[in-house]
Parts: sequence; structure tokens; C-alpha cells
Amino acid sequence: MKQGTAQSFAVFVRTWWRRNPSYPCGLEPCPGRKRYLGRRLTEEEARTLARQYNATHDPGRLSKKAEYERE
Repeated sequence: MKQGTAQSFAVFVRTWWRRNPSYPCGLEPCPGRKRYLGRRLTEEEARTLARQYNATHDPGRLSKKAEYERE
């Protein structure tokens, strides 16, 4: 992280759905567990890492995507 910055960010991956046959289309909204890809990043670094992950990975039916948050 750059010196003198007050905020740091973490990048993580999670799914947004889980399989449930009783729901329409067989999917129930359910944010999954966070799996971290990086921590203590600047916002620019976090945004770049999340975009790179999402551009190179298919989210699939459960919508597995990278996001970032302030630590």
C-alpha cells in the first residue's frame, strides 16, 4: 500500500446464489463465504485486481465474482 494513505481495501470472491430446487429457476439468493484474493491494497489496486479476476473467470450459474471492500 502507498505510504500516507488512510484507507486500505481487500479483494474477495464469493457466489451470490445457491442451488435450491424449490425456488424459481432452481436458485436461491444466498451470498456465499468470502475468499480473499488480496488485502491492504489501495482502492485503485483493489479495483484493478477485481476487474482482472472477473475478466478471466466465468461467473457461472451461481454468479461467482470478485468484489472489494474497505478494511
